[in-house]
Amino acid sequence: MTERNGRRLTIEALTLARDGHDFARIPDIELAAGGSMALVGPSGSGKSTALMAIAGVRRPASGTIAIDGTDIWSLAAHRRDRFRGQHIGLVFQSFHLVDALNVRSNVWLAARCAGNPVHDESSLPALLDRLGLSAVSGRRADRISHGQAQRVAVARALINKPAVILADEPTSALDDANTEDLLKLLIESAAMEQAALLIATHDRRVLSTVGSIVEMEAIA
Repeated sequence: MTERNGRRLTIEALTLARDGHDFARIPDIELAAGGSMALVGPSGSGKSTALMAIAGVRRPASGTIAIDGTDIWSLAAHRRDRFRGQHIGLVFQSFHLVDALNVRSNVWLAARCAGNPVHDESSLPALLDRLGLSAVSGRRADRISHGQAQRVAVARALINKPAVILADEPTSALDDANTEDLLKLLIESAAMEQAALLIATHDRRVLSTVGSIVEMEAIA
């Protein structure tokens, strides 16, 4: 499968600050569409901070982060928010679903929040079907299983056809079987959507499933 418009995540000379002091850096990254990578390091090493920088939420101390050739930190705040919604899919350990909404509405909500037109009514059923969620599409989010909630979170990350999927410690609370299922789902979904997948994790079980590994570096 060819890359969609040369989509990729590029990170160069990225350092992170905490309380006004640089505390971590990330080796340069070039992650192409459909590729998968684990960002590893112990708890407190800055993995989540790094993901928030890559998502355009928390400004790094220095360096550049480019998605599809756009340096996201060169954008004004409102343009960066819109760019995030349209180009980045986020999957967290806590799924942050809206319990009062059904599965279908939880996924559409991501499109609306990104400012994307919700005009292709066939795209959502196709996505839910591919992720095995068709049978529960009308069920409230607080009435589905944990595994189904995982899949809703992935569907929400995919609905805007992102260039990059960022997953923050998605397996840390899962047993081996559920970890295997979720990783397979993430990697296959990223490959099918031609998105670059970056998983921040300290879970060693992730390492054998991704295409490459990069490690956080502490700054003394």
